Amino acid sequence: MIDQFLAYLRFERNRSMRTIERYAQSLCDFEQYFKGREEELSWASVDADIIRGWMESLMDKGNTASTIDTNLSAIRSFYRFALSRKLVDKDPAHLVTGPKKKKPLPQFVKEGEMNRLLDNEEWGDKYKNVRARTIILLLYETGLRRSELVGLNDDDVDFEARQLKVTGKRDKQRIIPFGEELASTLQRYIEVRNQEVPRLTKALFTGQRGGRISGNEVYRDVKACLSRVTMLKKRSPHVLRHSFATAMLNNEAGLESVRQLLGHESLETTEIYTHTTFEQLRRVYKDAHPRGDT
Repeated sequence: MIDQFLAYLRFERNRSMRTIERYAQSLCDFEQYFKGREEELSWASVDADIIRGWMESLMDKGNTASTIDTNLSAIRSFYRFALSRKLVDKDPAHLVTGPKKKKPLPQFVKEGEMNRLLDNEEWGDKYKNVRARTIILLLYETGLRRSELVGLNDDDVDFEARQLKVTGKRDKQRIIPFGEELASTLQRYIEVRNQEVPRLTKALFTGQRGGRISGNEVYRDVKACLSRVTMLKKRSPHVLRHSFATAMLNNEAGLESVRQLLGHESLETTEIYTHTTFEQLRRVYKDAHPRGDT
């Protein structure tokens, strides 16, 4: 039955040899597992509990959730094939769900690193440098998405009330307050922009030729700036969004307030940052407590 399935993958589904070899290994491993439990067991008599037991044995051996899901995918594909060819009369794999994958914690730049970048760097007076610092500060102080920053227009900035009108996903708008430092930084940026760049658009952030800045330009600016102060693998605008949320929660902002500022639909999405701040607390504890690492 396994040989028939592998031939089907190769000649009818035109799957790669790498995929076929991976499926073959998974099927052979599973067959070895259930034969080791009961010699009389066959592919036709295996039930969902046997498959779950195999998955548990893989977990006990230290396999990741992704690896276990890959193995389960091979078993599911095999049973769908076998059922369609009437080689078995039931498909026990469809009753089995894979293990939940742990979502990676959001990466963020430490507050000290952000302070060093914004306060101690020699930025200069050229338009591109003034724009880069303004973008970094705005993303870090407001938690905007890259697309939201690109979409900002001059009239979305209310200097008197110190607030931004932001258009987020599905064109939903929200108001975000900002502080005195960002206000003066934005005013300085606009002054330099109006002196050095032709006004071809109502966009707040523009390229050197006067058109609206692109998302790729924002990404390049942020990556180059963050590379000066952090060794994080990811150095994207979204990391600054994570950094904003983490800094807010570390400084006792309420979870609901952070949710509204980020424009999250669900509080569950925002709650992942509480795990980030707890991990930071755990590291501080292990470093500081005399018996924290014992």
